[in-house]
Amino acid sequence: MAAAAAGPVFWRRLLGLLPGRPGLAALLGRLSDRFGRNRDRRRRRSPWLLLAPLLSPTAPQATAPPCCLCPEGVHRFQWIRSLVPEFGVCSSRVRVLSAPAEFFELMKGQIKAARRRVVMASLYLGTGPLEQELVDCLESTLEKSLQAKSPSDLKVSILLDFMRGSRGRKNSRTMLLPLLRRFPGQVRVSLFHTPNLRGLLRLLVPERFNETIGLQHIKVYLFDDSVILSGANLSDSYFTNRQDRYVFLQDCPDLADFFTELVDAVGDVSLQLQGDDTVQVVEGMVHPYKGDRAAYCKAANARVMGVINSARTRQQMLHAQTFHGDALGPQEDAAAAGDRRPAPDTWIYPLVQMKPFEIQIDEAVTATLLTEAECGARVYLTTGYFNLTQAYMDLVLGTRAEYQILLASPEVNGFFGAKGVAGAIPAAYVHIERQFYREVCCLGQQERVRLQEYWRRDWTFHAKGLWLYLAGSSLPCLTLIGSPNFGYRSVHRDLEAQIAIVTESQALQQQLHQEQVQLYVRSGAVSPATFQQPGRQVKLWVKMVTPLIKNFF
Repeated sequence: MAAAAAGPVFWRRLLGLLPGRPGLAALLGRLSDRFGRNRDRRRRRSPWLLLAPLLSPTAPQATAPPCCLCPEGVHRFQWIRSLVPEFGVCSSRVRVLSAPAEFFELMKGQIKAARRRVVMASLYLGTGPLEQELVDCLESTLEKSLQAKSPSDLKVSILLDFMRGSRGRKNSRTMLLPLLRRFPGQVRVSLFHTPNLRGLLRLLVPERFNETIGLQHIKVYLFDDSVILSGANLSDSYFTNRQDRYVFLQDCPDLADFFTELVDAVGDVSLQLQGDDTVQVVEGMVHPYKGDRAAYCKAANARVMGVINSARTRQQMLHAQTFHGDALGPQEDAAAAGDRRPAPDTWIYPLVQMKPFEIQIDEAVTATLLTEAECGARVYLTTGYFNLTQAYMDLVLGTRAEYQILLASPEVNGFFGAKGVAGAIPAAYVHIERQFYREVCCLGQQERVRLQEYWRRDWTFHAKGLWLYLAGSSLPCLTLIGSPNFGYRSVHRDLEAQIAIVTESQALQQQLHQEQVQLYVRSGAVSPATFQQPGRQVKLWVKMVTPLIKNFF
């Protein structure tokens, strides 16, 4: 047991001796992705599993020294704050939602109650009656702001993806144009266009297929000082029968300010929708697909990282003022200060992944969490689209924690029953799942790494994230929730954001545990018999094409 525990320490020490550590890790990750496409990868990858800890960075260390006035050392994940801002909150302000209808009703209620700002970032806005209800709520709230006795400063900012939001004749843009025309000074609609779709590629790739190149995939819904983080889009199925995850962070002004600034930053490097349904670039900004790609990505990196770094500095100053102020002397004074501002029991860390802009914070944190999960810990990982990167798969197979991975059965996959090539995507996911399951079996890890498939009649499955249970604990102390799917697209192509929630509160831990249980209770364990079921036979052409296209869906 001692030797097993010493393994990761040995690898981290070995990695520390190597020059160019981050570059080597990135190179190994890319090589691993490339080699994984070959049919004989099981034989070749087995020895690579020994190098799994090398594929992710070691956990950064907290730089602030421990003291008696602040909750230093309260939890083992404070190293994350060396990368991103840390927001300490009271657990009573965090509520986990479970149902699409609950999410929809909360959204409408929060829009109606908003007085200063509504910020919504999503892949797209649908065109059905429920989506129109949301637009009507926005219109009503904006109308009331104009009729108020005192001048209103209500602003509405909406960030969507250009390609997905422009699909079809009736689309997200046409849904929002009436608001933009009626309230031009209060409404902003930004449409992100990936810099990777340009030139001949942009001209030749048809509609729908052009969305595979890269998307704005962040899902943040913000109302004054309250925030909803989710993986759900603004579309009718996400309000009725498409299972996702949602967390409501109520009255958290610092966190709301951060996400407002983040969405504004991405909005500034996006195209701005005009009242005549044309788009324009923000003055002084490089055009995303007509301008120089390197210059655009450099400017976007500076804009987004500026938000992250300034928020991190602000939170560090707030921490110092709260727990290290000059007015605080003896411990009794510290206790009095604690009465004025109670120490938080929950910490929120926003994790951003924008590989086109060379921002890879979420990838680094996720890989480190998987690497550092000790023997006896349990990780519940769920994704609507099971297509983990090679690096993540190697970490799952090469580290020590127990894993239960929840994925969509073919019938609840969002592409099930789709027309054309998209209709074969569920079969491609079955093929990827079967290959991974075979590797688990070949390595004799069936007891440590378990797959489960979600199934619910007339529903689809879109939940993503993870819950971490430390060794010996029956409740999770950390969860990741947001837009990433842990796949190649999330890591390399799309703009993503999620939050890590770390909590000491048993009540919040119980909420997170119940959320996990409610999702997994609707699942069945994957076994060899799973792939013998009717409809699980994958056509030869799908098997041949999947390695070539798996990085695009």
